[in-house]
Amino acid sequence: MALIVSQSGETADTLACMREIQARGIKCLGIINTVGSTIAREAGGGVYVHAGPEISVASTKAFTSQIAAMLMFGIQIAQSKSLNPRDTAAYIEELAMMPSEIDKLLKNQAENIKKIAKKYARHEHAIYLGRDTSYPVALEGALKLKEISYVDANGYPAGELKHGPISLISDGYFEVFNIPEGDLFEKSISNLTEINARGGHTVVITNSARKIEAETIIKINTKLKLLAPILFNVVQQLLAYYITVARGNDVDQPRNLAKSVTVE
Repeated sequence: MALIVSQSGETADTLACMREIQARGIKCLGIINTVGSTIAREAGGGVYVHAGPEISVASTKAFTSQIAAMLMFGIQIAQSKSLNPRDTAAYIEELAMMPSEIDKLLKNQAENIKKIAKKYARHEHAIYLGRDTSYPVALEGALKLKEISYVDANGYPAGELKHGPISLISDGYFEVFNIPEGDLFEKSISNLTEINARGGHTVVITNSARKIEAETIIKINTKLKLLAPILFNVVQQLLAYYITVARGNDVDQPRNLAKSVTVE
């Protein structure tokens, strides 16, 4: 079985991939936002995330909704295997809290992030970092900034910092570091110390109450633990948005991009 994830349901390479997989006898399930799209029609089943129309080229709410949909799918698979309900209970509880936690974050942090964005809007380069589940969050944060602000932003696993990316640290760069509370906190702080020692302009996003040394800290007050990375990504989306506004770019229609990529 394959999960086919697409906001538009029309992306050419994703559609071609699905058709090739289906030709080999593999069942495909679509996780789609756009009702009635080609992938939704041709997939063997699946769900609509019903995030509503994505007006802007850069996908935001659909990304969050698709993560939630895939998580719910994983929970259903786990439960069908007769795992102990306690193994999935925490995920279900946090999913239920997610809308209110995102709403609280937007109300409490939007103005603060707007001020922070003005401080870093002059930079032409950015490095996004994270460990474990925070690494894909870093990749998504870098992509959003790159798409709409035209800042040269790239995401890296923090554990690979000294294998190359650390050589880039200079006044032309700022570094966004996702550091959640957890088992890898100390290792992430070690990376952060290395960056600070080289004059980095660090922006740390964290839900930890522990002391952190950084140029800028965005602290998330949340009850979420397992799903906190989703909130970290919302912060990154806001940061990309406000940096783009500060640079005078069109947030909704960035140059050279299309909402639905219909060519391979």
